[in-house]
Amino acid sequence: MADPGTSVTSVDDYLARILAAFEPLPAFQQPLMDALGLAVAEDVVAGVSLPSFDNSAMDGYAVRHADVVTASTDAPVHLPVVGEIGAGQARLLALAPGTAAKIMTGAPVPAGADSVVPYEWTDRGTAQVRIEQAPKPGQHVRPAGEDVAVGDMLISEGTVLGPRHLGLLASVGRASVLTRPRPRVVVISTGSELRDAGTELGHDSIYDGNSYLLAAAARAAGAIAYRVGIVPDQPQAFLDAVHDQLVRADVVVTSGGVSQGDFDVVKEALAPLGTVWFGPVAMQPGKPQGFGHVGEDRTPIFTLPGNPVSSYISFQMFVLPALRKLMGRTPYARPTVEATLTHAISSPPGRRQLVRAEYADGVVTPVGGHGSHLIGDLASSDALVVVPEDVTSVAAGEQVQVLRLDEEF
Repeated sequence: MADPGTSVTSVDDYLARILAAFEPLPAFQQPLMDALGLAVAEDVVAGVSLPSFDNSAMDGYAVRHADVVTASTDAPVHLPVVGEIGAGQARLLALAPGTAAKIMTGAPVPAGADSVVPYEWTDRGTAQVRIEQAPKPGQHVRPAGEDVAVGDMLISEGTVLGPRHLGLLASVGRASVLTRPRPRVVVISTGSELRDAGTELGHDSIYDGNSYLLAAAARAAGAIAYRVGIVPDQPQAFLDAVHDQLVRADVVVTSGGVSQGDFDVVKEALAPLGTVWFGPVAMQPGKPQGFGHVGEDRTPIFTLPGNPVSSYISFQMFVLPALRKLMGRTPYARPTVEATLTHAISSPPGRRQLVRAEYADGVVTPVGGHGSHLIGDLASSDALVVVPEDVTSVAAGEQVQVLRLDEEF
């Protein structure tokens, strides 16, 4: 797509354009452990009851309440013990009046019995038991369906599965569940000045932190992240790297090479295709942005700025909502919370400023300077103060909207 030149796109319009280009990934049945952290793509209804049969809540004796109602320490009731019922080893299916059966916790209560006498209220007899205290009718019996009944809604569509959900699904006999898969995100850093961590630096080179930053952010969002090696400032090398990766990409994310410089390789390589939009977005940091599609399958590509703070904030604002839509997770965009600002902030007119900050107990403190290269300050932050486009200053003590970067949503 043609560069719109000086036309500046608002943050909201740009995000809306991005989200309109995505649909949730097709859902398929996945084994329970593979579904952890994914959104359910179906309403899950119980096909069995929990418990599925009346069972004992105690180790003791299954009895008819009517047979032991008079039991006391002074006047114990004696009953013959006609069998023993263990969990998963039930051979006694019915209990005759005037008898008792030893029963273990979780074992099915036999037909004819309606209560359980705990061991502590007896002499623990084997052929005959002395019962010195009467249970209430139904006491220490877990009735079938007490927890879950057949037809109960267990998990509604869109729920993100956690350990407790998986335990529930397994407990009702589900070995798999319909979920949307994790999107595959390919992350590419561009720049001839970049070097991999662990290698020697030259006088004009820097280490590539962006690919780790963005791949980790994608993984934290629930995606599968592939960090690709550094691509130099050569348009054909960049195009080759992108096309080599499309076979395993639902989304491509690049950093660097999208501004107005002579060596902005991403823009130089992709603009002629006519399928990627490049232009300014009314935000600080992160003004230069690019989004579109590449390859025969029209794989979405985000071209983010090269400065690490701009790159990370751009990911949070635009890439994260798209990944959540692919996974069927709502809300797409990170919600804001209100907090009290500790220090005054100034902001340029017409831009949405996103200020690195620390959040604690409803109070937010700006961290470091405005420079989009200050990754040390970014690492010390866990929030972004959102200063709207029409606000140029915020005084200490005022209420502001905050994005909490480490908060699950």
